Amino acid sequence: MPAPPPAQDDELVFVDEAPALSSGAPDAVAGASGGAWRVMIVDDDADVHSTTTFALGSLELHGRRLEFLHAYSAAEARALLEAESDIAVILLDVVMEEADAGLHLVRHIRETLGLHDTRIILRTGQPGYAPEMDAIRGYDINDYRTKSELTRTKLYTSVATAIRAYEQIRALEASRRGLAEVVRANAELMALRSIGGMAEGILREAARLIGQPAPGLMCSCLGGPEATGWEVLAASGDKAALAPTGVLAAAHDGAAAAVREGLARQRHVFGERHLTLYFGGKAHCDFTAWIELERPLDPLRRGLLELFASNIAVGLDNVALLTDLQRAAFYDPLTGLPNRTRLVELIDAGLAAGDVRRDEVLCLVDLDHFAEINDALGHQFGDALLVAVARRLRARVHPRLQLARIGSDIFCILGDASQVDPEGIHALFSAPFSIEGQDVQVSGTLGLVRLLEHDGSGADAMKDADIALKRAKSRQRGGHFYFSRGMGVEIRERVRLMHALRSGFARGELFLAYQPQVELGAHRPFGAEALLRWRTEDGRLVPPDRFIPIAEYSGLIIEIGEWVLRQACAELMRLRAAGYLDFTMSVNVSQVQFRHPGFLDMLRGALADTGAPPERVELEITESMAMEEPDLLIERLAAIKRTGVSIAIDDFGTGFSSLSYLQRLQVDRLKIDRTFVTEITGSARGSSIAEMVIELGRNLGLSIIAEGVEDERQAQILQALGCPLAQGFLFSRPLAPEALLEWLGQDALTRAA
Repeated sequence: MPAPPPAQDDELVFVDEAPALSSGAPDAVAGASGGAWRVMIVDDDADVHSTTTFALGSLELHGRRLEFLHAYSAAEARALLEAESDIAVILLDVVMEEADAGLHLVRHIRETLGLHDTRIILRTGQPGYAPEMDAIRGYDINDYRTKSELTRTKLYTSVATAIRAYEQIRALEASRRGLAEVVRANAELMALRSIGGMAEGILREAARLIGQPAPGLMCSCLGGPEATGWEVLAASGDKAALAPTGVLAAAHDGAAAAVREGLARQRHVFGERHLTLYFGGKAHCDFTAWIELERPLDPLRRGLLELFASNIAVGLDNVALLTDLQRAAFYDPLTGLPNRTRLVELIDAGLAAGDVRRDEVLCLVDLDHFAEINDALGHQFGDALLVAVARRLRARVHPRLQLARIGSDIFCILGDASQVDPEGIHALFSAPFSIEGQDVQVSGTLGLVRLLEHDGSGADAMKDADIALKRAKSRQRGGHFYFSRGMGVEIRERVRLMHALRSGFARGELFLAYQPQVELGAHRPFGAEALLRWRTEDGRLVPPDRFIPIAEYSGLIIEIGEWVLRQACAELMRLRAAGYLDFTMSVNVSQVQFRHPGFLDMLRGALADTGAPPERVELEITESMAMEEPDLLIERLAAIKRTGVSIAIDDFGTGFSSLSYLQRLQVDRLKIDRTFVTEITGSARGSSIAEMVIELGRNLGLSIIAEGVEDERQAQILQALGCPLAQGFLFSRPLAPEALLEWLGQDALTRAA
């Protein structure tokens, strides 16, 4: 920047003088931009425009002069800012159409137009109108001056400082954007898996980084820098015709000489009209990119290109290794067939292209008893058998079918249903395989899925075929089974419900309801059965017969069961505190929970921690549980009885109990299943089974309770048959803890009667 004018000329004098330019036009001296710094003057006083232009007209920074734009109101400035760009500095008057028009314009510039790089110098002719600290604190401005203090030197200083700040901010922003582009380009190119794909990408991304069309060539030189020809991996722009030939002749319009120079010097070469990027590596193969330029590159773009090239060189050097890794990732090393990952890709590609409009079938072929062969004859023999199976499949299946090996002994055939014939595939295994001089006879079990009936991805299709294969193996080895939509829906719903149950339990969605149990003769409550319920976040109740089997299958029932027992014992203690000391709490125990090795410790812990009296706690097990593994059950029940807890057999009469075995079990009560209670009044057999259970209990010295009692007639018949206890909707539906306490405190049984 030149030195400021002499001190005697330092004062700015605003005289009556016509503005040099009409509103909104660029400065006549500056003319079109031509690389000038653009300064906008916004002031309703024409003298300010002319005097400021005169004072700053000779200012230069880094060899660039100033170009002025003029607006005489905030509204005019808004319109000009919409149309113009690259404005470095705005000299802005505070007071124009309105007292704070300038401040409103600042907010519009920053917030509406998003011009955060432009520097704003606020000027006011009314000192004290907008206090300096308040203005700087409340508005995004960069300098604040009153016109009386803004001498020529100070104006020079303020504008020069603002331009330098603008230049630095723009340079930083350009660097940030450039680095982001380099990171993006590197990430995209590193994802490519072929030298050709990377070469094309390098030319494309280099053109984007330098902001020019940049036609060019990407070459490799396997013979070193002294070679006279180079393989053209990719070409763009008017050089694209060279790509099919694959060779760059030494005399081709200077490109070969530039490539030779880059290879010989082993570094980048930047010229006025072209550049050569050098990609050196450790794989005995160097690469160069020769690119034509419309104009020389500035230092920033050169730096970005060098950074880009240094990173990409690593990818080019490893491309051969990546090719090998790709083969290992998508092909079976033993048989050379595509593996599961590759097969899923092929299915996905077919689904995306709509190829499955044909009736295509995915067939899994599981070699029967392969594990036994492998164990008996050794892994080397087993590998040889797998290779022989792959060889026979290649030789005998239709050439249009896709083969794969997706597991240790599972092959796959994919293609048209007319060619994927289960009987024909089974026939492929009719002849023995000759392995190491031995004839080995194997068969295959098939699981098939029709892709035309399939919804989902390739991975989903594989899962469906695997479901069908498991179903086939469970039926008969050497057979086949087709997947049906219902199988998939059922399994996926079970998995979905399992995850939802786990999450719901963690969120506290499970709760207990208590169904009162009554003495029929005395017509008074003596206990309640704790029933597990699940209400999801959306308020929907999931039936117990849906989620309890899922809890048992997943093993979650162990954790849930302990929570149920503790909750029920805690509720028993609350009832005892309310005065119901002879109340009994009955808790269901699942087979998975009952057989868990830690069950007894869990039971003792729940009783000890809650203080519940064991003689008032009853565990219910099903009749089917009671009949399995008698010796283990007898031992477990004896240990439970030693804690003082009583045992009831639930749903009695639905299984096939051995009466002699039943006598050995230390149980206290039998529960008549609701099915037989309903038959008392709704079946020709009447009360025969219920009567037999009651008589059996009386002979064995066991208490009897009937569940599912819904009307007074059933209650009367049961009482007449000698059944002392009952529960059901006649007396009460399952109740929340508060409702149970309220029910006990009312004359509910009298009303129900």
